[in-house]
Amino acid sequence: MARDFYEVLGVSRDAGADEMQQAFRRLARQNHPDVNKDPGAEERFKEINEAYSVLSDPELRKRYDRFGEDFRRVPEDWEERVGAGAGGSGGRAGRGRRATWTTEGADVGAGFGGGGFDGFDGIDIEDLLGGMFGGRGRGRGPRVARTAGADQEAELPLTVEEAYRGGRKEITLNGPEGPRSYTVTIPPGVTDGRRIRLAGEGGRGLGDGSAGDLYLVVRLLPHPLFRLEGRNIHVDLKLAPWEAALGATVPVAAPGGETKVTVPSGSSSGRRLRLRGQGMPDPAGHPGDLFAEIRIMVPARLSDRERELYSELASSSTFDPRRATTEDARRRR
Repeated sequence: MARDFYEVLGVSRDAGADEMQQAFRRLARQNHPDVNKDPGAEERFKEINEAYSVLSDPELRKRYDRFGEDFRRVPEDWEERVGAGAGGSGGRAGRGRRATWTTEGADVGAGFGGGGFDGFDGIDIEDLLGGMFGGRGRGRGPRVARTAGADQEAELPLTVEEAYRGGRKEITLNGPEGPRSYTVTIPPGVTDGRRIRLAGEGGRGLGDGSAGDLYLVVRLLPHPLFRLEGRNIHVDLKLAPWEAALGATVPVAAPGGETKVTVPSGSSSGRRLRLRGQGMPDPAGHPGDLFAEIRIMVPARLSDRERELYSELASSSTFDPRRATTEDARRRR
């Protein structure tokens, strides 16, 4: 017998949708074959995915809670049939009673998760279950309920440059049925957390039920240069002391390629220079901005001539950075 789906996800039977989603995402990350090289990780990953695809669907979960591992072979109108067979009381008759359903003399009560069922008066069990136990019933073959497949999620890691440019990307995901490859169209300027829908690529339906959708959740990877806040991009702009003091036009890194920025004379570390519209694109609105934050750098080792020039500057300059900082703070009050 397959493991209980609630046990697979490590949640209680009354767990809510958010709790199950959190458990699924945690376990899927831990057991993803690309991350976990343990020989049994792939099978655990498939088991976790199957459990979540069932328990995240309210109708499938209801049937699973009632029928256990045989839930897939129960007709989707089983509740209506039970209600009608119990005297037209909408399924209330017989609730809470205990007994055993049998077919062709075999006790199959344990086949529904171990709880067993009362026989409901007037119900033809073979007709209700469509021969799911192999009985001939009225000569109808086994029937599978028509049920739409569950929607599924997977993470789509992107570099900042990939998200900035957009375009087509080939990805391979390891699902319950093995690796599957997709060509994904990424809109330019996609942001972290955005979901990209792949219609019909989710959980498989039962019977002739339609497949669910696969949602790829964008996760922007950490970048050595760029920091994102929404659609705004922040980058450090490293300057030599004389560039900051005298002003200069210098190159600055950007996801779309190197660009130029004009540094005003007298710029200090921490000053931010704004390049409008050069942040993340937004096809539906205004693009973000690129902010270049000044960082003044000095040589780790000075040549004799550099030391001489710096000494000359130190002896002739009246600039006191500590006093200037104090005066700036007073002016801000």
